[in-house]
Amino acid sequence: MKIAVLTDTNSGITAAEAERLGVFTLPMPVLIDGEICFEGKDLTEERFYALLTAGREISTSQPSPGDVMKRWDSLLEQGFDQIVHIPMSSGLSNSCETAAGLAASYEGNVFVADNHRISVTLRESVRTAVSLAAVGKTGGEIKAELERTAALSTIYISVNTLEYLKKGGRITPAAAMIGSALGIKPILTIQGEKLDAFSKARTMRKCQQKMIEAVKKDLKTRFPDAEMKDLRVGAAGTMLPDAERDGWLKMLAEAFPGAELHYDPLSVSIGCHIGPGAVAVGVSLC
Repeated sequence: MKIAVLTDTNSGITAAEAERLGVFTLPMPVLIDGEICFEGKDLTEERFYALLTAGREISTSQPSPGDVMKRWDSLLEQGFDQIVHIPMSSGLSNSCETAAGLAASYEGNVFVADNHRISVTLRESVRTAVSLAAVGKTGGEIKAELERTAALSTIYISVNTLEYLKKGGRITPAAAMIGSALGIKPILTIQGEKLDAFSKARTMRKCQQKMIEAVKKDLKTRFPDAEMKDLRVGAAGTMLPDAERDGWLKMLAEAFPGAELHYDPLSVSIGCHIGPGAVAVGVSLC
């Protein structure tokens, strides 16, 4: 059976990388001053943050039903027997629920996996789906396995500025003002569903140390049987200078020796709410 694995650009997988991996991506739409753009297509990371910091009116959205079905139809016309569609977490967007509703009319040819992941952990779900397809698993079996293992991941994000959390209504203007005056950097977490507050620190370096400590605790309490060789550690950030990106990768390599490590920019769906200069780490099991 020929299986197509489709995800959205919230996975951090670029068009060039998708071709190399043998998967397909669906660009996420972004509204900029009322004009629709698509992540990774006509909206680069550099342009997005330039517009965001310039104060332009920006919001993210889910792919239109028409665009989703058009992509599915194209893949089926190319000769794929089934499609496994892995959108961003249903706890962060309605795109998963919408896709699941649309799939009902495809008579068992499209399987939408509610994998409860985003960014670097969603990337690993895509890789897992490809591996399962390669050993002959059906779309239904791949969907079931991705949903069974959805909780075997963890994400922490340190935010460099409170401006965009305030703008999005996630903190009050008064809290943002006090936090900025005190130099407080919030640490957020995604544990399957929502983006929630986790901790805070005075410097980004302290935030990074706290995130590493939090991941190590998760490994002991949530994944006690996992070995380093079974871990995929994804470093991430929003418009990080090369030196900061490389420094973050070095910290993670030293903290998790033997684990597979890579770096991805955070998707604009997250970046819209946290702004530039954020750093993150996501860990999932192979």
